[in-house]
Amino acid sequence: MSKYSIGIDYGTESARALLVNLETAEDICNAVMAYPHGVMSECLPDGTKLSNDWALEHPDDYIEVLKTIIPSVIEKSGIDTKDVVGIGIDFTACTILPIKEDGTPLCDLDKFKSNPHSYVKLWKHHAAQPEANKLNNIADSRNENFMSRYGGKISSEWFVPKVWQVLDEAPEVYNEADKFMEAADWVILKLTGKEKRNSCTAGYKALWHKQNGYPSKEFFKALDCRMENLIDEKMSRDIYPLGTKAGEITKNMADMLGLIPGIAVAVANVDAHVAVPASGVTESGKMVMVMGTSTCHLLLGDVEKNVPGMCGCVEDGIVPGYYGYEAGQSAVGDTFAWFVNNCIPESYYKEAKEKDMNIHVLLTEKAAKLKPGESGLLALDWWNGNRSVLVDTDLTGLIMGMTLNTKPEEIYRALIEATAYGTNKIIETFNENGVKVEELYACGGLPQKNRMLMQIYSDVTGLSIKIAESTQTPALGSAMFGAVAAGKENGGFDSIVEAAKVMAKLKDEVIKPIPKNHEIYKVLFQEYGKLHDYFGRSMNDVMKTLKKLKEN
Repeated sequence: MSKYSIGIDYGTESARALLVNLETAEDICNAVMAYPHGVMSECLPDGTKLSNDWALEHPDDYIEVLKTIIPSVIEKSGIDTKDVVGIGIDFTACTILPIKEDGTPLCDLDKFKSNPHSYVKLWKHHAAQPEANKLNNIADSRNENFMSRYGGKISSEWFVPKVWQVLDEAPEVYNEADKFMEAADWVILKLTGKEKRNSCTAGYKALWHKQNGYPSKEFFKALDCRMENLIDEKMSRDIYPLGTKAGEITKNMADMLGLIPGIAVAVANVDAHVAVPASGVTESGKMVMVMGTSTCHLLLGDVEKNVPGMCGCVEDGIVPGYYGYEAGQSAVGDTFAWFVNNCIPESYYKEAKEKDMNIHVLLTEKAAKLKPGESGLLALDWWNGNRSVLVDTDLTGLIMGMTLNTKPEEIYRALIEATAYGTNKIIETFNENGVKVEELYACGGLPQKNRMLMQIYSDVTGLSIKIAESTQTPALGSAMFGAVAAGKENGGFDSIVEAAKVMAKLKDEVIKPIPKNHEIYKVLFQEYGKLHDYFGRSMNDVMKTLKKLKEN
């Protein structure tokens, strides 16, 4: 009798459940549901206005979606729930919330319903940039060794700046909170009744190190004397490796979700990182691009190196036995969506409707007819700031070369090319600092939908690209870790490497660079590099000046 695992992928806008057959490695079925409250960037549910750069979510949504998507895959598949042996989840990160000791989110308390700081701060919440700037300055002045593991800068997207923003702007919320948790770990707490914080988010987002633990109390005191005991008072020093069984699903949650109590639940993971073994990558030198609204670049290495602008180097952070390196771009699919939502003339939508195609498909069809350099355009991919290698959320987008003859498809292609240049800058930085990128793998929504985009990435980087077969790679990876938590004796696997050998599959086609295109893109990439350094390395702060004027 086949055994099954369920992977839950918590994305930016929605959550997805994937049911996987552990014997045949078949994706049986999936179900998706958007978060009822969505991403709150303008106001809270009661109408309370939010400032610039805020991105919040409601934690109750994370449980509400489970009530729909898990019963849905069980019903669609027709399987017996007693054959489900494991559950794993992944999450966007860093996504945190303040809670009471019993796990109650502060936003569920009447006195905090109108306080933005009581809600979940989503990964792309950038309003903690002032705190991130202060943290970086203080860490530099103290010569804190941990900074080198994060490329020399801590992002406003990460755990400590977000918590510090709460303390700065809403000390009543900070004081009321018994704990601050990653949303990923909070969902595990709700499923199992046990607090089991995972090593992935702790290492990449909260400054934890497998050998050295967290930064010292003296460092946190130097940030703010009220945070001296942040780790012991509001967090935890108990961190659990990936693949660990966090516990078993409680009877209450099992009844709510239509499952059998006692199913093994793995410790949580990050959506991008869990996609690496799901793409078949379990050894060094292979970079996985997890491409969607943003892109995360994950790479396994045999040694620990300091790479400028990386988002972290964590031992066992992706696959046990390797150092896991992370870099990323804060807006990729989001940039293309912005352009389509704001800059396309009505005639293009009319044409798309007449051809019965999506507007992105129409633009891609038109853009694919252009040769590299034909548009005369060059763009910077900073529509949501720069995550790597500059680590600066105050940077903004730029397109140059436009004329009265510039067409929408030319801009669309230039934006795609810009994201490819950004990826190439990341690859270049890794290579220059002793962490070699020898192969590229891609997964996520964009590689599945846009062949032209992947060809441009191959042409720009000069590397071949292999694409994951699964359209739900993070959910598959979570299901794989759920199977590892269950163990081989229960129909699962003994390790994530063994799970990857059976369950990870790649498409037959390999995208290879076109030599003549690569030569042109080498010239364009040099020009991109000039703009990158001119606007991104403080030679010209016009972007930040404009942003300050807007805020004021």
